[in-house]
Amino acid sequence: MKSQYLPASTLSGLLGAWSDGTGPAYRILAGRLRLLIADGRIMPGSRLPSERELTDALGVSRTTVASAYRELRDSGYLISRRGSGSVTALPSRIEPELGRHHAPGIDTDGLYDFTCAAPTAVPGISTAVAEAAEDLPPHLATPGYHPMGLPVLREEIAAAYEERGLPTSPEQIIVTAGALAATATAVRAVTQIGDRVLTESPTHPNSVDAIRRSGCRVVATPISPDGWDLPLLEATIRQSSPRAAWLVVDFQNPTGWLMSATDRQRLAIAFARSRTTAIVDETLFELSLDGQEMPPPFASYDPAGVITVGSVSKSFWGGLRIGWMRVPETLVARVLDARASMDLGAPVLDQLVVAGLLRRRSTILPERRASLALRRDALAEALREHLPSWRFRVPAGGLSLWCELPEPVGSSLVGVAQRNGVLLVAGSRFSPDGGLESFIRLPFTLEPDALRDGVERLAMSYASLTTGPPVRRTAAMIA
Repeated sequence: MKSQYLPASTLSGLLGAWSDGTGPAYRILAGRLRLLIADGRIMPGSRLPSERELTDALGVSRTTVASAYRELRDSGYLISRRGSGSVTALPSRIEPELGRHHAPGIDTDGLYDFTCAAPTAVPGISTAVAEAAEDLPPHLATPGYHPMGLPVLREEIAAAYEERGLPTSPEQIIVTAGALAATATAVRAVTQIGDRVLTESPTHPNSVDAIRRSGCRVVATPISPDGWDLPLLEATIRQSSPRAAWLVVDFQNPTGWLMSATDRQRLAIAFARSRTTAIVDETLFELSLDGQEMPPPFASYDPAGVITVGSVSKSFWGGLRIGWMRVPETLVARVLDARASMDLGAPVLDQLVVAGLLRRRSTILPERRASLALRRDALAEALREHLPSWRFRVPAGGLSLWCELPEPVGSSLVGVAQRNGVLLVAGSRFSPDGGLESFIRLPFTLEPDALRDGVERLAMSYASLTTGPPVRRTAAMIA
């Protein structure tokens, strides 16, 4: 694939007043370019201008630019190939000691685990399981395969959408083994190999991986410091004509932003015009922590063009592997066909458990929200005390804080923190195209005391980055 060329005039604009620093000019220039690449403002795979072109644009010596490029090559941020010029890259990473698929809370016992944005089970799970076991015997006389899901659960899910003002029949609900399975199924149903799928950046990496494994090309649009950039989104939709889009509009993971009703309507209109099927993940919808009124479901603005994904993994417990899709009636058959190549249904007992929990959600969820709000505030307070240079916005819901560091050291911090008993995921893992090295996601799912202790160790780890070279490690388990 041909690299995208970055003209010298454009690069000069990105560099700005780069020479306002101390030390050799080539090191200042290399440091500024490294920051632009690490933060994703220059995308990996971009072809930089030649040394001569950049020399002319910046008004510096050829030696300065050549030395800066050489330093970038030595640190892994630039690759030079004959005939291709100098192409930006991100340094390779070393796999974690824990392995790629550790079990949070079991394999990580004794560590402060900030990799998993999922809380422990709500009270009452054991009771719900016992009640579901009493309802199980009639199902034992059947093969147990339910491609659409148990009717009793589909009725509860449909009723919840009705309560939110979105007319839904049980025949539009397809129960899956979690939200990730629902996303993968929906993408497979509405796309073909080579189609473009629009996503946000940053966003949940496992879902992006599922999209790519379906053979689709990901088109990422950045979320600005103030949330979604609607003009940019609309322009990207017009220019790329994506077949589908995958978005998280309720307390977006990892930024915590909540899309307004006005923006939902505007974006739904843009998708409808481009005939783009929107796949909207509402897994975090129930976790509104400040008592605010939630906007209408995204599908309210285009019921025939939006597939809605839901799950109980964040609101009740991830150990119940139950998710679902609300599918437009015209797409139900196509989604079921796509699902048949992946699995034949979700566990019957888990579905019975979730049906019982949904019937009691009005009494269960307030306690969950209160607990998470307490933890969110404890984490924010600890960060303000021990890491005052980190910038973050306290979200009105969801499960994590998206923290911006003063320097692009996210991947380095992961390795140092692990040696000090803290597990992290670098912000770069949440970027579909690389970059975001100045960010770290911190879930507030641990107990308040554990959050405070973990932040103290994190602050110690961050401080040590200035005293010695770190080992690059990235904990790969993300939820």
